[in-house]
Amino acid sequence: MTYSSALGRKFEPVILAMMTFGKVAEYISAEPFRPFRIKMASGQTFDIRHPETILAGRTSVRVYTVTGTETAPTWHDVSLMLMETLEPMNTPQTQPN
Repeated sequence: MTYSSALGRKFEPVILAMMTFGKVAEYISAEPFRPFRIKMASGQTFDIRHPETILAGRTSVRVYTVTGTETAPTWHDVSLMLMETLEPMNTPQTQPN
């Protein structure tokens, strides 16, 4: 389907797919679990190194982090609409002895 702008120019609409609960759940429930990175539209990233550090909901996820000398985790509520990509993190392969 083609549309016309007010200036008479023709263009094709661009439909961007939102990240879904199903896609996030695939990464969280993978067996064996493989660490992954969430990249946000703002450029911020979240490294998920263990499935217990993320809680997925229908429209958002909660990412738990512990930084530096903190003993209590902090969390970030992250909208699925603002997620750009999920990608596996490169983990070093262990060499058999």
